[in-house]
Amino acid sequence: MLPVSAEQRTDVASVDEGVSPFPISPRVIYAVNPLVEVISQVRFPPILRIDSEPPAAFQERIRAQYPLLRDLTEDISQLPTGISSQLAQLLRSSIAVRNRRVGYDFLSADGVWKVGLTREFLSLGTGKYERWESFRERLTGPIQALLDVYRPGFFTRVGLRYQDLIQRSRLGLEGQTWASLLQPHVTGLLSGYDLNADIASTFAQTSIVFHGGLGQVTLRHGLVQAADSQETCYLFDADFFTDQRIEIEHVDEKLDFFNRQSGRLFRWCIGNVLHEAMGPQPVLP
Repeated sequence: MLPVSAEQRTDVASVDEGVSPFPISPRVIYAVNPLVEVISQVRFPPILRIDSEPPAAFQERIRAQYPLLRDLTEDISQLPTGISSQLAQLLRSSIAVRNRRVGYDFLSADGVWKVGLTREFLSLGTGKYERWESFRERLTGPIQALLDVYRPGFFTRVGLRYQDLIQRSRLGLEGQTWASLLQPHVTGLLSGYDLNADIASTFAQTSIVFHGGLGQVTLRHGLVQAADSQETCYLFDADFFTDQRIEIEHVDEKLDFFNRQSGRLFRWCIGNVLHEAMGPQPVLP
């Protein structure tokens, strides 16, 4: 993955202005970061070699950053009941290769970063996202290792997914309604001021297809319970992707585009009160 120069970043807003599906907004980093998980995935035509042999060469190329291994291979062979152990072992050995789901996770020493590898995709995920440049740098090594070891000719899907959790108690906004914190096109029934009742749950899913074959985003959002406190929170789950064939040399620009749109989508969904409560800080080139 090639780095983006400061000059290129400076010109991004003008380049995107005519094609960005969401209103242009300044890029910021929030002091109170709402992101709970960020995942990028690239898919490719199935590579049977990943199923048939341990990915030792791939591991060696990324082991300095991702030293921990978790083998997710699952034996899904279906055997009849009531047979002897010897016969079961014989049957399993004969069908094991074609009846396994093979997958591997490579984790950083602190467990914060995870690379996933199967015969059809490579992914990178973290629950400690800070800024795009750091994430993209982390993704460079695994993608280069994939290209060096397995040589996929192209990618069939490129995706970038952001999950933001709005927890009002973290922001001193306990007394604020969701209607006062989020935009009306997001809140829906939560903006029903004449409703003499409490809405216990609501969740929506919208698919937005970008013009010009630039991809799409599936936005899932609604009320959820915080795992640690059972506080009612609001989740934004934005999955940006393209299912069109992507040549290797165009992966960077596609992910950069999705990253820019993710920030604009989030800002388009929230109001000024929530935006300011999270402590937006300008991002310098």
